[in-house]
Amino acid sequence: MSSKILEIENLTVSFDGFKAINNLNFSMDEGELRVVIGPNGAGKTTFMDIITGKTKPTEGTVTFKGRNLRPYKEYQIARMGIGRKFQTPRVYQKLTPRQNLELSCAQHKNVFSSLLGRSAPGERRTVGGLLETVGLVAKADIPAELLSHGEKQRLEIGMLVAQSPDLLLVDEPVAGLTDEETENVGSLLLALAESHSIMVIEHDMEFVRQIAKKVTVLHQGSVLCEGTMDEVQNDPRVIEVYLGHQEDE
Repeated sequence: MSSKILEIENLTVSFDGFKAINNLNFSMDEGELRVVIGPNGAGKTTFMDIITGKTKPTEGTVTFKGRNLRPYKEYQIARMGIGRKFQTPRVYQKLTPRQNLELSCAQHKNVFSSLLGRSAPGERRTVGGLLETVGLVAKADIPAELLSHGEKQRLEIGMLVAQSPDLLLVDEPVAGLTDEETENVGSLLLALAESHSIMVIEHDMEFVRQIAKKVTVLHQGSVLCEGTMDEVQNDPRVIEVYLGHQEDE
């Protein structure tokens, strides 16, 4: 049986009396790809903020690989092996995809050594593999600002993987993408899920259906239900929650 990479117990986060997260319980197996959905205001982004240490819980615990994360700062949690991709791509626009990946791979994150081509042979092999994985070999040496939105999304996912996290948190990776780009990002995440634990927040239900084996639905800061995509879509509670809600956050 797979061990738990992430366990969250009785988690509550209050902002001036408003409970953005309300007694939430959640767990994820090592090697699992989990998709988290929910209507506007469900607490999805706050949920990721807590896991990464950006926000501290009012009550409850977040345990990553058996370690309580409460005492640690955001950068310390990142070094433990939790990587996060935000909704808007954060790439170095003037650098090439190859240089972006070299910076992410560089052991000491030394901008100058990476730009001067002093990356180690092992890192160069890693970058070559990442370029192939994210489908950017043909555009490896053009400025990232010339990439499409979908290509930038895939590049940033590659940059995240380059840092060798044990758990990838990916926030709305297909927002604003074409159908073809959405399918490409889905294929990339499925490939990465063979060797990584991944949590994805997403609103595009067709995309969720493409990648998800298990879906967690958040509502008013708590887990409403969990199951396969079919089970979740046919759950009367989920249907009721989504009626009259806009699916953008």
